[in-house]
Amino acid sequence: QVQLQESGGGSVQPGGSLTLSCVMSGNDFTNYCMGWFRQAQGREREEVASIYTDGRTNYADSVKGRFTVSQVIAKNTLYLQMNSLQSEDTATYYCVQDRFCETLRFGAWGQGTQVTVSS
Repeated sequence: QVQLQESGGGSVQPGGSLTLSCVMSGNDFTNYCMGWFRQAQGREREEVASIYTDGRTNYADSVKGRFTVSQVIAKNTLYLQMNSLQSEDTATYYCVQDRFCETLRFGAWGQGTQVTVSS
């Protein structure tokens, strides 16, 4: 059973940067997809970014050019580098893993880490 543990959330001023990390354990597959979802208060969960083991990435339009998803497969670790943060990025960020990126939302979820962007 896959388990995911996020870290790196916190408070930052608009225009600032944060890097989220997610460590995965219990995975039995060589190829898989990992990604980040977020949920702001009163809004539905939104897929932010994903990456497959072959390096293919996908981003939500709202974060393109500002966020970068990456992974170190040997360390079972996923990252999300977030730059030029805006108040609209305030949300709980969740690490997610599944066999395929198309079904990512139905996979394993972490507990989430809070990101707050405020002056």
